[in-house]
Amino acid sequence: MLQITNLSKTYPNGVQALKNVSLNISNGMFGLLGPNGAGKSSLMRTIATLQDADSGTIQFGDINVTTQKEELRKVLGYLPQEFGVYPKVSAEEMLHYIARLKGIGNDKERKELVKALLEQVNLYQHRTKYLGGYSGGMKQRFGIAQALIGNPKLIIVDEPTAGLDPAERLRFNNLLSEIGENIIVILSTHIVDDVSELCNDMAIIANGQVVQKGHPEALVTQLQHQVWTKKVKKEEVAQYQGEYKVILSKLSAGAVVIYVTSENDPGIGFEAHKTTLEDIYFANIS
Repeated sequence: MLQITNLSKTYPNGVQALKNVSLNISNGMFGLLGPNGAGKSSLMRTIATLQDADSGTIQFGDINVTTQKEELRKVLGYLPQEFGVYPKVSAEEMLHYIARLKGIGNDKERKELVKALLEQVNLYQHRTKYLGGYSGGMKQRFGIAQALIGNPKLIIVDEPTAGLDPAERLRFNNLLSEIGENIIVILSTHIVDDVSELCNDMAIIANGQVVQKGHPEALVTQLQHQVWTKKVKKEEVAQYQGEYKVILSKLSAGAVVIYVTSENDPGIGFEAHKTTLEDIYFANIS
């Protein structure tokens, strides 16, 4: 269990990135959903011991993350949002190097580990290729391979599928699903579908605060039959925003489709909309 309690962080420029964030996260895939600048990366970096919080605590099992950073790092795998690679080094060579840094000195053991990891992320056939020649998806899968060295109990991946094409995104998500069966995997993203497809627990963060948390399906059920849509003229949108809680508007064939939340049928041309996790997301950040 990862327990985050009343975590707050303000940067020297005055930006308060985290405001009393509290979460309990157990084994499986946990989705942290929020727009860019919501505080997701700040929370991930704090959990990963890359920066200190101003207040609050983080407990992972018996490890007090604030005071036992090295103990947490021994069981942590981390794939940051900006993941650089050495372009003139092969995947195989780089994994051997990282494994040595993590204390795996036995040549036979390390060779077997590297081979197993490359096979797990479906890169074994590209093991001698320079990392600089990898596609975006291949680099992300390599990132997961390096994060898995040392049998981590907690893995953090920050915006891992941003910029990937649909096929690579699917491969990467399938890999995360396999990994997240027996350990904690925190997936930080702004892509709603990734959380909907992968995670059995989630939280939405906006302006540095947790604004919603729970099982994705349960959250959708809570708002079922409360989302309504209507096609309106562009010049009418402001009027509707003043009269209803508009959570989303989309351009459609020269008009605008607005989505509003209401416990009762708003009438006047609104139609019932089957609630999705995207609606939950926009309802909580709008």
